[in-house]
Amino acid sequence: MRYIIYFFIFSGVFTQGQTKKEYKVRTIAFYNLENLFDTKNDSLIFDDDRTPNGKDHWTDIRYWKKIDNLSKVISNVGFETTKSSPDVIGVCEVENKQVLKDLVNHPNIKEMNYGIVHFDSPDERGIDVGLLYAKTVFIPTTFTSRRLLLFNEDGERDYTRDQLVVEGFLDNEKIYFIVNHWPSRSGGELRSRPYRLKAAELNKRIIDSLRYLNPNAKIISMGDFNDDPISPSFKKVLKVEGSVKKLDSLSLFGPMEKLFKKGVGSLAYRDKWNLFDQIYLTSNLINNNAESYSYWKAGIFNAPYLIDLKGKYKGYPLRTYAGGNYIGGYSDHFPAFVYLIKEVNQ
Repeated sequence: MRYIIYFFIFSGVFTQGQTKKEYKVRTIAFYNLENLFDTKNDSLIFDDDRTPNGKDHWTDIRYWKKIDNLSKVISNVGFETTKSSPDVIGVCEVENKQVLKDLVNHPNIKEMNYGIVHFDSPDERGIDVGLLYAKTVFIPTTFTSRRLLLFNEDGERDYTRDQLVVEGFLDNEKIYFIVNHWPSRSGGELRSRPYRLKAAELNKRIIDSLRYLNPNAKIISMGDFNDDPISPSFKKVLKVEGSVKKLDSLSLFGPMEKLFKKGVGSLAYRDKWNLFDQIYLTSNLINNNAESYSYWKAGIFNAPYLIDLKGKYKGYPLRTYAGGNYIGGYSDHFPAFVYLIKEVNQ
C-alpha cells in the first residue's frame, strides 16, 4: 500500500513512495475590516459617527487599537501552514488609502512589505475595497475600478462600492484578482436581492471581458458578497459550481459552498451563520499542471481569540462595537482564505 503524506510549510514537501517533491504554497485571503475609519471628519461622506465627537466616540486610541487588532489577525491567516502572512489580501470597509498605509506599516505585518491597490469609491459612507500584496511575491501590472450603477425604486442613484480588478504576476504567473463588496441586505434579503444580482452581473461581465482578451485567464474573485454560496447571485447569474466533478473549461469553482453546507460561517446574524465572505476561481486553477499554481484548499480563519465569549453575542465574531457599545474587538466578519500550490522544479 502506498501512502501520500503532505507537509506544507512555506516551501513544503510531500512524499510519494521514494519520490520527493517540493511545493510552494501561497495564501490568498479576504477580510472585511468592519468600518476601518480614521478619526477625521470628512464633509463629503457620512463618517460623522466615526469621529471623536461622534456617536461612536472614535478616538485615536480606539483607532490604533483596531489597527493593532486587524494586523494581528492578518499576520495569523494561513500562518499555521505557510509560516507566513497571506501573500495577497482583498479587504473591504476601509475609508481611504491612509488607513491601509497605517495597517500595513504596523509591526505585526510590516516585514511583509505589503503594497496597496486602492481607489476611492462613490459609496455614501465612504467605504472602499482594496488589495494588499507582498511585493516579493506579486507584481501588479494593471488595475482599474469598475463602477456598479444602481438605482432605487424612485429611479434615484444608489451609490455603492466599485469592483476592483487587478492584473499581475504571482511568482511570474499571470493572475487576475477581483475584489468585491456587494450591496447589503438592508431592508431584507428579498427586497435587496436585485442589487446583488446587478453586482453579480457586473462581476460576470468583468470575468467574460478578461476571458475575451485572454481565453486562458486565471481569475480569483473574492469579497463580502452579502450572499451565501447557494444564493441566486452565485447559482443563477455567475453559475458557480461547488463540486469539482461538475466543472468544465468555462466554469467557476466555489470552494466555500462545501464549507457552507457543513455549517461553517464567516458572520452571524440573529443566531444564524452566513458565509458572505467568499473566494471563487476559474476552473483552470483546479488540478493544474505541476508548473503552474493550482487550488489546494479553502478555509475560514476563526481562531478562538476572534470569538466573543460572553453576553448577547456569545459565539459571534468579536467585533469593535456590539449593541452600540465599544468592546474593542476585531471585526464582525472572519477572514476567508484559499491556498494555491505549485511544484518547485528540482
